Amino acid sequence: MNLKRKRIFNLIIAAVATLVLLISWNLFQNVSPATAQQRTSLTVSAAISLSPALTEIKTVYQSSNPNTTISYNFGASGALEQQIQQGAPVDVFFSAATKQMDGLQKANLLLNETRRNLLTNRLVLIVPKNGDALSDFKQLTEAKIKKIAIGEPKSVPAGQYAQEMLTKLGLWQQIKPKLVFGNNVRQVLTFVESGNVDAGIVYTTDAKSSNKVTVRLTAAENLHSPIVYPLAVIKNSRNPAAAKAFVEFLAGDRAKIVFQKYGFGTAR
Repeated sequence: MNLKRKRIFNLIIAAVATLVLLISWNLFQNVSPATAQQRTSLTVSAAISLSPALTEIKTVYQSSNPNTTISYNFGASGALEQQIQQGAPVDVFFSAATKQMDGLQKANLLLNETRRNLLTNRLVLIVPKNGDALSDFKQLTEAKIKKIAIGEPKSVPAGQYAQEMLTKLGLWQQIKPKLVFGNNVRQVLTFVESGNVDAGIVYTTDAKSSNKVTVRLTAAENLHSPIVYPLAVIKNSRNPAAAKAFVEFLAGDRAKIVFQKYGFGTAR
């Protein structure tokens, strides 16, 4: 290659390199900020009884906040509390009872001034579709009722409330041999839907979500602790600002409409 051709070749190489640098810089300028925003993600650990409502709310929220990705971890409130206590990467906790939230607060794991009581619920006795026509909780002691499903009281708030209610009615010891314990309230619902048990105790919101069960009784509210759903931002949240914004949305009017649609009440 003669000297003249070599110079032309080097000029072409330099021009191409410059063009590549300019294109790369423009892509960085135009794409990087959006990409960074899209990386904002939240992990929300929530009581499984909230799953239908929160799933719908996620769609509503992300339609107006496309750069925030929400991932749910549904389960029994007690199990979720233990996960957070053990260091699970969670941004927001939404419990079905105050007991579990109190545990996290005592452990200093909640971000200050983010805790609030948001929702309420009711406890109901359900049977499989066209099941026994029960009109009194005392009928659970009858021989025809062989299996009754409730949540495990130590970890499932619905089970805790059921135990309180049955104890106050003087029925707990009598029906204890008939009890089948679920790992969460949705499992209790499934037991009843399948006909594997004769009756079960769940939240009214769970019963409302199924056309395979019939509600026979609603427990009087003075028979158990108040059913309150508190939520809060976890102190070790990786995105506290985004977590606070989502909590505010959950407490707002748009989310309230969805919660009411699924049968939840509003805490005062």
